[in-house]
Amino acid sequence: QVQPVESGGGLVQPGASLRLSCAASGRTLSDYAVGWFRRAPGKEREFVAAIDWTGGRTYYADSVKGRCTISRDHAKNTVYLEMNSLKPEDTAVYYCAADRVFSNHEGYDYWGQGTQVTVSS
Repeated sequence: QVQPVESGGGLVQPGASLRLSCAASGRTLSDYAVGWFRRAPGKEREFVAAIDWTGGRTYYADSVKGRCTISRDHAKNTVYLEMNSLKPEDTAVYYCAADRVFSNHEGYDYWGQGTQVTVSS
């Protein structure tokens, strides 16, 4: 099975950019669709973006559309989430998940431990 591992989180100021990475141990991530989700303090986990295994299809939540780009590099076995114009409401723990099925639902089979993103001045 595949085990996603997130990295790239941190503390940034409003308006800044950040790129999160999702690598994998075990099986190659290239065989899976990958989704990014986030959980803000006191809120339920929500969908952010997803990419199919080919990289040809992507899907974004309305809250990040136009500010985020999901992409994948098969050679590096990594999926990226580029986030621009960050807002304080983007503060959350961001999770990477992998599944055979491309979707915006939380039914992904494999989940990482999460990486903290804090947007604050």
